[in-house]
Amino acid sequence: MVKAIGFFVAAGLAEITGGYLIWQCIRNGRPIWVGIVGAIVMVLYGVIATRQEFSFGKTYAAYGGIFIAMAVLWGWIVDKRFPDVNEWVGAAICLVGVAIMLSRR
Repeated sequence: MVKAIGFFVAAGLAEITGGYLIWQCIRNGRPIWVGIVGAIVMVLYGVIATRQEFSFGKTYAAYGGIFIAMAVLWGWIVDKRFPDVNEWVGAAICLVGVAIMLSRR
């Protein structure tokens, strides 16, 4: 389970970082190379996700919950925007769902 969580976190960091860099390029006028690096990192996310031992559907469903929680944390740490109560509660509910999904192989 520790290995699976490590892959989920690595995939989440890759997807959020890649998406953030593309966002910075397109929405905030950063140089094109920032967007290209973001696209490369997004491909890396796809590769990392294939390392999971679960089926495709289970991997992506569980990853979705972890991604939501990581995106809330990213907004807080990187964008300096403290999440509101609804964001914290929503992320917690998602993580409970992930725990339920992964409790049986």
